[in-house]
Amino acid sequence: MSYKNEIGSFLLRIILGVVFLANGITKFTGGIENTVGWFESIGIPGFLAYIVGVIEVVGGIAIILGIATRLVSLLFGLIMIGAIFTVKLSAGFLNGYVYDLVLLVIAIHMILNGSKLYSLGNLIFKERETQKISW
Repeated sequence: MSYKNEIGSFLLRIILGVVFLANGITKFTGGIENTVGWFESIGIPGFLAYIVGVIEVVGGIAIILGIATRLVSLLFGLIMIGAIFTVKLSAGFLNGYVYDLVLLVIAIHMILNGSKLYSLGNLIFKERETQKISW
């Protein structure tokens, strides 16, 4: 992957992480019970609010740091697919799912391409490879 592409992937990774981290923090600071109640009001089991909130917070931090980028992006993509089909689709494109669709496409990009630039995961795995070679 060229350096220009890697810069683009880095920027997408950071934005994806910040957006999900912010949304996850909001779920907890706004009262996770409110999110549980909202999930239940639209027919989604309330306990999923905790799972989604934790994925958003922990995953947001992980993806910003560049740890398990592809796995976290897969989880973010699943959350976006769920949001689109359970909540946003009926509101239409512009007033409904456009934002979620953008996040889904960024997550798909991260799943397919990863992001090694300024990635803690890449640093760790490079170190392991170097240690293997030195043996």
